[in-house]
Amino acid sequence: MGSNGEQLGVMKLTDALRKAQSLGLDLVEIAPTATPPVCKIIDFGKFRYDISKHTKDKRPSGSKLKEIKFRVNIDDHDYLTKIRHGEEFLDRGNKVRVQLQFRGREMAHQEFGMQLVHKVRDDLAGMSQVEMEPKIAGRNITMTLAPLPANRRKRRFTAPPPNAAEEQEPIVSPTES
Repeated sequence: MGSNGEQLGVMKLTDALRKAQSLGLDLVEIAPTATPPVCKIIDFGKFRYDISKHTKDKRPSGSKLKEIKFRVNIDDHDYLTKIRHGEEFLDRGNKVRVQLQFRGREMAHQEFGMQLVHKVRDDLAGMSQVEMEPKIAGRNITMTLAPLPANRRKRRFTAPPPNAAEEQEPIVSPTES
């Protein structure tokens, strides 16, 4: 193959080397196992750089683990805010640890805590998959969620636009005109 990607056809090694030298480039073997072997006339330094970038893109970017803490008697608005934060973390490709903390007499009704953790799991199902099922450990229930692939994520709880209140026109009574 030539430097611009055009096919030069089958040629002898000496002819290919001579052509590469005349262009001031290198002859790089791309597919050695093919018959005949496929070579390309390119700058070898650029070729190595492209390969290193390609392998770096394939490497997983070590997703971080973010944590969202809940209490059993959480208010609806606070719950939605935490769910939005969870969606944002998952959208960025981070794992999310959901931790529900019991205090005092709340330990007597652990079933309410499990219901809340299952509700979180169901609400974030469009963005994540359960990596670690909910487990009770002492005074906490912990569950870990991993993000779905980017093309399968569907957000359900998006933050309201910041100018939502400003966009409404003021109400004018007919007597003020």
